[in-house]
Amino acid sequence: MAQPKTVYTCNECGATSPRWLGKCPACGAWNALVESVAEAPAAGKNRLGGAFSALAPSAAVQPLAAIEAVDVARTPTGQAELDRVLGGGIVEGGVVLIGGDPGIGKSTLLLQALDALQRASLPTLYVTGEESGAQVALRARRLGITGSQVAVLAEIQLEKILATLGAQQPAVAVIDSIQTVYSDQLTSAPGSVAQVRECAAHLTRWAKASGCAIVLVGHVTKDGQLAGPRVLEHMVDTVLYFEGDTHSSFRLIRAIKNRFGAVNEIGVFAMTEQGLKGVSNPSAIFLSQHAEPVPGSCVLVTLEGTRPMLVEIQALVDSGGVSPRRLSVGLERDRLAMLLAVLHRHGGVATGDQDVFVNAVGGVRISEPAADLAVLLAITGSLRARPLPKGFIAFGEVGLAGEVRPAPRGQERLREAAKLGFSVAVVPKANAPRKADRALEGLTIHAVERVDEAIALVRGLD
Repeated sequence: MAQPKTVYTCNECGATSPRWLGKCPACGAWNALVESVAEAPAAGKNRLGGAFSALAPSAAVQPLAAIEAVDVARTPTGQAELDRVLGGGIVEGGVVLIGGDPGIGKSTLLLQALDALQRASLPTLYVTGEESGAQVALRARRLGITGSQVAVLAEIQLEKILATLGAQQPAVAVIDSIQTVYSDQLTSAPGSVAQVRECAAHLTRWAKASGCAIVLVGHVTKDGQLAGPRVLEHMVDTVLYFEGDTHSSFRLIRAIKNRFGAVNEIGVFAMTEQGLKGVSNPSAIFLSQHAEPVPGSCVLVTLEGTRPMLVEIQALVDSGGVSPRRLSVGLERDRLAMLLAVLHRHGGVATGDQDVFVNAVGGVRISEPAADLAVLLAITGSLRARPLPKGFIAFGEVGLAGEVRPAPRGQERLREAAKLGFSVAVVPKANAPRKADRALEGLTIHAVERVDEAIALVRGLD
């Protein structure tokens, strides 16, 4: 019997190579080629995978201006924070891919959402490939879900799953998880690049043809990225990431891609005995409760999608050794090194012989440059051992020339701070309100143009 031919397939782009290479020749990803068995070409198929008989007839086209643009209808899932990330709810025929670490709460959240949809008289189907039906029922009992009519199917064969979808005709179906599903048309093992790509493509085509919304649960790698070929994220309409520490009770769900809504939206959940509950005021999570102001602490108003949130930035400056350390949690380490150089050159504050540690409270990750000014003021306060005034907030991007640049949607940030009772704000001059705003009553706003001006202003507020 002939030995099966072995090929190496890239996990990132799906390209194949006859031998192993450290770098994918197609996309350039390192250590992404994995060994798999080459699929034998089907008889009667051409190189494009279709039956070669004759050229297909041309399709009708129409100008863009003649196409009617209509808003898509959305169905709320019963989880307000999940609906926020999705852009308002589940879209008919939409395909959602959700990934996260094991035990983070993906299955719990989706089971709760399916139960709420079923109680709203929508037919639902939960396909589990990693657990038995009894284990799903046990989880529902732990979550306090009783009398649920959610249909459950314990199956991993794609053809049987598609047949069940055709028979049941659900409005929303969950596939948990896509890495466990396999097709009989392929000889490779479940979870391989070919199986994941083919199964996801069939399920996506089914969703578009039938109008059934499908949610795919995906595994993640040790780097936190969705496992499988990167083309998987291109196939679906929405990509969500579940984040958070399994030792903490709070979870974040973030939209990375959304064809029906805004990206980078964030939903906040708290894990309770009754499952995941939405947090309506996430700013309270990321603010420490100090009885009195402490040195090295500054509150930042950051934006997550369309949501302004208050996050506490903490800094600790301590005498260092021969090689001072610069460590940051929740912030970019390279940007911290740049800000320290700006602080020295344009603010007159030297930290070259000091250890500098910066942390964003609550485990949140901040990627926007509007956090620069709050980081510098927190570092200065820790170095001088002088706390910032009570009810103080700051935001603004800092440039290499020492200027303080405006942050997007500054008025919304200020309104959120005023709503939560903050009284003093240091902001870029371009973000200062041009006219009186009743929503900002009680908030004293100081506009600055340069780093040294902000530092001198804070000294005067002590």
